Amino acid sequence: MKSIVRTSLTFCSSLYVATSFFGFLLFGDQTLDDVLANFDGDLGIPYSSFLDDIVRVSYGLHLMLVFPIVFFSLRLNLDGLLFPYAIPIAFDNRRFYLITAALMGFIFLGANFIPSIWDAFQFTGATAAISVGYIFPAAVALRDSHGIATKKDRLVSLVMILLAVSSSTVAISSDIYSYFCSNKGAARS
Repeated sequence: MKSIVRTSLTFCSSLYVATSFFGFLLFGDQTLDDVLANFDGDLGIPYSSFLDDIVRVSYGLHLMLVFPIVFFSLRLNLDGLLFPYAIPIAFDNRRFYLITAALMGFIFLGANFIPSIWDAFQFTGATAAISVGYIFPAAVALRDSHGIATKKDRLVSLVMILLAVSSSTVAISSDIYSYFCSNKGAARS
């Protein structure tokens, strides 16, 4: 199992490094944050439009192949979170279809009403970093099913969660404020 994970991580890392390296070789100083955005115009090389189409089609194929894998784990984890004591979702067709329809509806609404993927990254990044770095470790210390944590550990965990939630609230409020202020400035222009 370790060799599979190690091989997978090595393959993905080398693919990302190769993409960034060749993207920089192709576009130089004009490389955008999103390398795919560089493929919108004429590249100044022979068969430029054909290369653009190949990149777009391969990215679409990538999304079509990755989405079911990610969606499967999302549905399974959401079911475990909402129905921890129910029978497995594989044996309950009604719950399976309801969760699938709700998630697909949520994804559809997000895809249609979020103007830019970078806006979504801004909100999820602010939340995920705080959760992974502070809230989840503190919650593990608070749960402490083996009775190892002392009162001081629990107090520090509570303070850490309160600080994390308050800083996350400030970060999200700041993102919302900057989003609406930038839209007002664009509307006035």
